[in-house]
Amino acid sequence: MIKVLFICHGNICRSTMAEYVMKYYVKEAGLEAQFYIDSAATSREEIGNPVHYGTRKKLREVGIPCGDHRARQMQRKEYEEYDYLIGMDGANIRNMNRILGGDPEHKVYKLLDFTQRRGQDIADPWYTGNFEDTYRDVTEGCRGFLTYLEETSL
Repeated sequence: MIKVLFICHGNICRSTMAEYVMKYYVKEAGLEAQFYIDSAATSREEIGNPVHYGTRKKLREVGIPCGDHRARQMQRKEYEEYDYLIGMDGANIRNMNRILGGDPEHKVYKLLDFTQRRGQDIADPWYTGNFEDTYRDVTEGCRGFLTYLEETSL
């Protein structure tokens, strides 16, 4: 089983969007039994809060189911539990490495590392208000990630 944890600052916008988009793509590909997918935050600011209404609205518009995830902070022990820990931007990666105590097994990535835009950030719609651009970037990253996994792990 491939275990994936998507991470952003608050775990209400980008990481939850990536979680539900990836679950949808995996289900479409008939690979659900081979994956465990979740999301978390690097901060404690939104702990317990539901998925942001802008993320819910966008996913509803495109027909992707959005569950009842509640924001939670990632924990150091999750480094051993997950195969891939995927952040949305450079600040996420720095904070993830701080929480995890480093990345000796090279499990930490940015979502866009699996695309032609390797190294680029996914803008936080909490600040931009632009859930369309975030959705475009998240779907591009999730498609690239699934392709990568199909070529290397599945």
